[in-house]
Amino acid sequence: MKENNKRGGSFNTGFVFGKKNYIFMFIGMAVIALGFILMSGGGSEDPNEFNDAIYNFQRIRLAPTLVLIGFAIEVYAILLNPNKK
Repeated sequence: MKENNKRGGSFNTGFVFGKKNYIFMFIGMAVIALGFILMSGGGSEDPNEFNDAIYNFQRIRLAPTLVLIGFAIEVYAILLNPNKK
């Protein structure tokens, strides 16, 4: 829907992104959140004792990869043209 402004031009009063963009943004945020959740935890019960669980595959490889994939999905969601069929 377009409306005229004071200078005689028109501007769009709708949403900036389409439904498809918002769906991909939600998916990207969920993947990023999952990555941060997998990265957290694993503290030692005794602060004087070192826990090797901090160096496992989940925290060192999987979680950061999920966060990067989530950011890539967010970039794709922003650049996606919702009007293209």
